[in-house]
Parts: sequence; C-alpha cells; structure tokens
Amino acid sequence: MDKITEYILEQTKQLLAIDSPTGYTKEASDYLMQEYSSLGYQPEKTVKGGVLVDLGGPKGENPLLLEAHLDTLGAMVQEIKENGRLKVSPLGGLNPNNTETENCRVITRLNGSYEGTFQLENASIHVNDDYNGTKRSFDAMEVVLDEKVNSKDDTKKLGIMVGDIVAFEPRTVITKQGYIKSRFLDDKLSVGIFLGFAKYLKEENITLKRKIYQHATVFEEVGHGACGTVPKGVTEILSVDMGCVGDGLDCTEHQVSICAKDSVGPYHYQVVTELIKAAKDHEIDFAVDIYPHYGSDADAALEAGYDCRHGLIGPGVYASHGYERSHVDGVKATLELLKAYLL
Repeated sequence: MDKITEYILEQTKQLLAIDSPTGYTKEASDYLMQEYSSLGYQPEKTVKGGVLVDLGGPKGENPLLLEAHLDTLGAMVQEIKENGRLKVSPLGGLNPNNTETENCRVITRLNGSYEGTFQLENASIHVNDDYNGTKRSFDAMEVVLDEKVNSKDDTKKLGIMVGDIVAFEPRTVITKQGYIKSRFLDDKLSVGIFLGFAKYLKEENITLKRKIYQHATVFEEVGHGACGTVPKGVTEILSVDMGCVGDGLDCTEHQVSICAKDSVGPYHYQVVTELIKAAKDHEIDFAVDIYPHYGSDADAALEAGYDCRHGLIGPGVYASHGYERSHVDGVKATLELLKAYLL
C-alpha cells in the first residue's frame, strides 16, 4: 500500500475516534485544523465551526471548492425517564433499527461523559413476550446508562440533562482484505481523502492550475452544512461524499461513484461529463448512479443561492447510515479521480 493511502486510512481512523454528531463537532474540527497546519497549510475555522483551507492556485482562474463533512449522525437527550433511563431525539437520519444494542456516550455540557447502551425498552427476550413484534422507534427505545441509577433524580445528580449529546460507538475495523468497516464513514472517509490529497500536493510540490479550496462542513447531516462559507469567486463546487451501494445501483465499495442525480435534481451536466471523461482517460474504476434518497453539500450551496456548477463523487459505501463498509480500492479510485479532474 502506498504512503498516501496509508495516511488516508490512519487519518480516517483518527477522525472516526473523535465523537462529532451534528452540533458537537469542535474537537473534530480542532483536530483537522492541527493536521492541516502540520501539512503546511493555513486553515481557517468558519463561524459555524467548519474548516476551510486554501490549497493554492492562481487567483481569478475559476476557483473550485471541494466539500466534505465532519459531522455525523447521533442523538440528543430528549427526556430523563422516571426509571433513570434516557429517551433520545435523533440528530440527522439516525435509524433506531441500525443502532439497537450499540454502545454510546452521553456527553454532558458541564459534567463529563457517561457510557451506556441504546436498547429496546424491556430488552430481555426471556421477559418481553413481544420482543420480536415491537417496532423499533425512538419512542420504544432508550439509553441504559452504565451507572447505578433507578430514578430520574439519580440520573439528574450525575449532571445529565435534556439537550445533552449522545454519540454512538463507531466500531472501526480495517480488514486484511482492505475492507473498511465503521459507522460514520459518511463522511469521515472523504475527509481523510481530503487530507491525503492535500498531503500529495505538498509532497509532490504540485502547482495548481486553478484556485482550489477544501471545506469540511459540520451541519451536512441536517441540510445546511454548505449554505455559507463559499469563498468569493468560486464557480464550481464538488462534494466528496459517500457513493451509495445497493440494489439498482452499479457502484461497489471498490469504485468511485459519480452521481448524475440525487433527490434534489441533476448535477451539472458538464461537470458530470468531465468527471466521467477524466475517469475513462485515466482508467479509473468508476460507476455512474442516481441516488433517490440523497442530498449533498453541493445541493445545499446551490439552494442557498450560489451561482456555481456542481458535482458529487465519493468512494462506494454499503449500508449507509448504519454499520457502513467501504474498501481501500474505492479510496484510491476517489483520490485518483480528484487528481485526474483537478491537476
């Protein structure tokens, strides 16, 4: 495995180990700021808390903005129940079917964090006659704290309160066969690829033909990550996010996905065409797909009124918004497409 790919995987693991549900991203952003600085860049923290980096290139040459997102799915304490357990409200598209029995952390505002598990109410199958028949929903599930609590007052004494963040364990594994398994590959895998691209530019002393920025947003999972902080003069926005893998789609975890259309509408025809041509010219393994239940940071920027061409690419990721899986091949293909398209 080449050094840039190793670096991407290591940075992805580091980022996945930092809890960053939407609304609670400071630690992840701080880490990213430090890493860009160590590579020799001068990153800026946006007002929202994202990270914006100027990778270089001449001014006035149709600047391009690359966007990926640091924020992940998660939850927030909605109610402290009479038995001391917690009812939660999802942050982003968290699905209770995909998070049942997952370990989690309750991050309080002033009193540290506490471990727990997200369970069905009355989760013992030897006791619950309707265990299989109960629909998994946030009303039927709860965080069971790993603390000796039996009442609402017991839990409140720990300093837990409504509005506290609940972060779920990513369970990151990279197998000998090169499969990358974890929650929140959407979209920390792409942020890792961003860092790899930035490192490649420095190590190879690349002179960019056009001004290129990278923006790691922090509210993508709730729809407004890229509604602001588009540098002046930018004429093109390219989101680097997960490529969906599933029935009716061509993309696999071993490829880079080029999205032609998502739930918002088609991506810019010329951008998609140029991405396909770049992939073909450089013999990069790719797929073109339509995603019916998907929206990107590039969509958000255009909906906010920015007059830009836009596109979306990313490594193939299976089991989106669940325990996700990608592959080193997809990472390499995405990085190679960025090089082929931008350099």
